[in-house]
Amino acid sequence: MPYDEAAMQHRLELDGRERLVVTGVEEVERFDEEEIVMATTAGTLVVGGANLHIGKLNLDGGELHVDGTIHTLLYEDSAPGGGQGGLFRRLFG
Repeated sequence: MPYDEAAMQHRLELDGRERLVVTGVEEVERFDEEEIVMATTAGTLVVGGANLHIGKLNLDGGELHVDGTIHTLLYEDSAPGGGQGGLFRRLFG
């Protein structure tokens, strides 16, 4: 199913440190209460924090909402559609 152009744009919206909206999400690779790892159109994004919960996930629209206490936002790589040469692969691959 093709994405519309708005879904392909990657955007982060952080409200305080308690709510995060991410657009351009292609896949959620893994998540728990301390870390969410997702593939975006701008590369792999790692969200670190405490009591993290996915409030909304719409992969057709490329949108993800996260609630909790957000400590870090880290891009593993900057290549669009990347993820192959990310930090975790260099550490553990």
